[in-house]
Amino acid sequence: MAKKRLANALCTAAITIAVGVLAYGTFIASHDNSAAAAPQPACKTFTTEADCMAREDCSWVKAVVNPKTGKETRKAYCRAKPKTKKK
Repeated sequence: MAKKRLANALCTAAITIAVGVLAYGTFIASHDNSAAAAPQPACKTFTTEADCMAREDCSWVKAVVNPKTGKETRKAYCRAKPKTKKK
């Protein structure tokens, strides 16, 4: 009779541990997927002013045009704003 109780207790403990391990694995798998979200593209990849100005950390630099010839000497581009220094 004592062996049967011991066997039942060990079986119950093993099942409890197995369910706990499976639940923990499922939680970790779902947690890792949400943490691996795609990072935002770099500011220099934007080619239109609207895309660049949509982000707060980017600024648009206008094209430079030669007034005599009317030709563009430097194309317009987007760049990252400088980071503020912490005091």
